[in-house]
Amino acid sequence: MGSASSVATTDGKFAGSDGVMAKCDEILAVNPENRAVKHLSALAKSGALDAFSAEDLNKLYECARTGIENPDSGLGCYAMNPEDYDKFAVFFDAVCNDYHNNPAGDKVHKEDWSLPAELQKLDMQELGMTEPLSMRVRVGRNLTTFPLPGSMNEVDRIKFEKKMLDAFKLLMDDSEYGGNVYSMTPHANWKAALGEDAGENPNLITPEKYQELVDAHVMFKDMDADPYLKSAGIASDWPCGRGCYQSEDGGFIIWFGEEDQLRIMCMGKGFVLNDVFNRLEGALKKVESIEGIAFAKSAKYGNVTSCPSNLGTGMRASVHIKIPNLTKDGTDAKAKEVCKPLGLSVRGTGGEHTPIGADGTVDISPSNRLFITEAEIITKLYNGIKLLLEEEAKAGAAAAPAAAETTA
Repeated sequence: MGSASSVATTDGKFAGSDGVMAKCDEILAVNPENRAVKHLSALAKSGALDAFSAEDLNKLYECARTGIENPDSGLGCYAMNPEDYDKFAVFFDAVCNDYHNNPAGDKVHKEDWSLPAELQKLDMQELGMTEPLSMRVRVGRNLTTFPLPGSMNEVDRIKFEKKMLDAFKLLMDDSEYGGNVYSMTPHANWKAALGEDAGENPNLITPEKYQELVDAHVMFKDMDADPYLKSAGIASDWPCGRGCYQSEDGGFIIWFGEEDQLRIMCMGKGFVLNDVFNRLEGALKKVESIEGIAFAKSAKYGNVTSCPSNLGTGMRASVHIKIPNLTKDGTDAKAKEVCKPLGLSVRGTGGEHTPIGADGTVDISPSNRLFITEAEIITKLYNGIKLLLEEEAKAGAAAAPAAAETTA
């Protein structure tokens, strides 16, 4: 099992606390910022884990497996079931308070999509933008009736997909959200999980169609190639139970079977951030109104997600914005330097760990998910773009005299 094989038995289970803690010490010597390992080790040494049975300790170690097998992890853990955040609160609270800047541990997440009257039109033309921007807002959601993806088996994944098909059928009849289902579950696995009477998977796509959807940023990439998701069990049984639903206009998408059971998103090109934000809120209400669909929630952390980094809103609101002056060296280093104090993350145009656009286009999104409302996220994005554009203009003005001197 990767770099943690020394603490795992042949069936993949961990071989006792002593082995796990020894491995934690090794990891902390090279990466003291691996949060899962750091807090697991501290709790063990303080005696805070002594109350757990051997069985529960192994379940806790499974939650931290990705951090143990991938020492370079920054967070390093995933919940395996919605109730893990309560059952293993001593661990997850420590990780969450560290990651989400809650040192006193007294914050409680609250949901609120309501924007004040003066922010009902967050128009980026007012910031001087002249070209429509690519805008995307997505949330992660999980149902109460299934384990989280890290502890799902193949049958769970396919039965989850089948359950969602009933919901998708209702969406197909909707004038705004009607669309199509694209599935990657092979026919043989479909029948094995659901019985021969289930017939063949009615939505199975070809490998060529899958790649077309990936290239268009409609479908997610091969999870089996991600070592962190593999260690967490989230990528297991690929590609069974994976796919997406897309509206006819292409602006509304639901991924199923990814890091969370559902990733629900709205996207579009334009100037007004509210357009995608409001459509997503309407989509969530539509999905939640379907019988049998109940999203897992925590009294403390709001919407439950596999990764603690996405708890709360589960929301990532982003735009692709062109900042050639701040990226003239071909990197996003200067953009990150400007954006970090604004609470914004900078990524490449293809997502995390991808390069910026050749024209200086980067992906900008607020960093916070938890202890912040949905309305605050979209407002933070708008205000952050405003300040970023001001810095872009300053960088351009500073470069102009230098360019004039060179020409002279």
